[in-house]
Amino acid sequence: MTVLREERVCSANELAARRRPRTDIVAERATGTDRWEVQSGPFREYSRELTASKKPDGRFSVAETTRYRLAIPVWGWLFHVPVRRALKRRQDGFDYWWAPPDRLDAHASTVLGLLCTVQIVDGYLGTVLTQTLTFAADEFGHDNTAQGIVLGAVRFGVLIALITAAVADKRGRRRLLIITGVGSCAFTVLGGLSPNIWALGGSQLIARGLSTALGILIVIMAVEEMPARTRAWAASVLVLSAGLGSGMAVWVLPVADLSIRGWRAIYLVAGLGIVVVRWVGVRLPETRRFEEGVEHVVPDDADTRQRRRDRLVLLAISAFLIAMFVAPASSFQNDFLKDERGFDATRVSIFTLVTSTPAGIGVLLGGYLAETRGRRKVGATGLLLGAACVTSAFFAHGIALWVLTLAGVILSGIAVPALAVYGPELFGTHDRGRSNGIVVTVGVMGSALGLLIAGVISDRLGGELGPALALLAIGPVTVAILVLTRYPETAGLELEEINPEDG
Repeated sequence: MTVLREERVCSANELAARRRPRTDIVAERATGTDRWEVQSGPFREYSRELTASKKPDGRFSVAETTRYRLAIPVWGWLFHVPVRRALKRRQDGFDYWWAPPDRLDAHASTVLGLLCTVQIVDGYLGTVLTQTLTFAADEFGHDNTAQGIVLGAVRFGVLIALITAAVADKRGRRRLLIITGVGSCAFTVLGGLSPNIWALGGSQLIARGLSTALGILIVIMAVEEMPARTRAWAASVLVLSAGLGSGMAVWVLPVADLSIRGWRAIYLVAGLGIVVVRWVGVRLPETRRFEEGVEHVVPDDADTRQRRRDRLVLLAISAFLIAMFVAPASSFQNDFLKDERGFDATRVSIFTLVTSTPAGIGVLLGGYLAETRGRRKVGATGLLLGAACVTSAFFAHGIALWVLTLAGVILSGIAVPALAVYGPELFGTHDRGRSNGIVVTVGVMGSALGLLIAGVISDRLGGELGPALALLAIGPVTVAILVLTRYPETAGLELEEINPEDG
């Protein structure tokens, strides 16, 4: 419990202002004379008391005491100072650069904090194999061909994600989130005990499929529980959490250099994720929309079915085209730097650190802009400019290479939250998991085709990746046009307005 005590001398007008319920960081309601409690705000407990005594000069001596406890599990320490300052400085309306565009209540704050925590685990699980496969291949005595087979086979795990996401529409988001989280961690740990590279690939096929399903369920739960004007902002925070988890996998990577079997320790660390997922699962409630939807099923009519099909096709095509470009642009970047620009391993690491770290700025800014400026405008602009900068970087040299890559990362990050929430937003509660599973599956197919096309074209052009990326950039340009012309604007709308069948 945090306690703020302030004493001041006020005029009658200033005292009257202090006696009005706050409508800034917290929305208050009166509980008695000069006593208020929270009506809406990110607080588990909150109270404000005021005592005033009149001075001989007509002014008032005022003592004000505010007690509160934030409803932000795990991450409350990040907001301790800004919330404390906001409570000390009254203002009209909710407008803070570090906060979402709309005020979160205690329930939404708790859910988002818990989802961000498990999202870190998911980010770690999704990075382990790509970071360690080369070390595992050294121990098992296999070349790049075997690594390629394993990485290709693991993509079939998306079928597990598709089935799991569909089951979540019937059995509930929370239950499947726990199952997929614990299962993915367990199979990742099992990968660290693999006797050969094929056993490693088999365990990680299942682990990656379950972690993909976990990521889908995390976003769905966030979208279903957040207020209308904070869904994209919440998505941006979740993306940053996933990035933190991915970074953790890189942090522990140096243990692979300690021994030829050192890479196994990185898989065993995933066992800690089981503890985290179980801890979150005990505290995480089922989404209110799913619970209400179970009791109120509205039969589909022809218009609803057609709208659902149109949206599914639109999102699936978009995911396919974007993945065709993004997968080779990221997967072949190190090869491009090493082979075409002559970077050694140290320069590649520095380049990646300098150009990738600021991506969080774009993601967080994109989440805020998507709520205040609209999904379509922000998503299409970020997609177009980001793809242009990333493609240009594969033709650039020197400082231009660094600047264009950095700009591409930030601008692409701006588009991520705006586009990421469309998947959960455009489908009703009873079809949200299945539809998003299909979209993700089609996206994986696009990434595989994009990698193949980029590889073939670059080989025929003597190893140059620029022309291949320029061709594949037609995908993001096409999606940007679709976003502007075919996507509905969903910013500020409740999910029931977007999907009348849930009404």
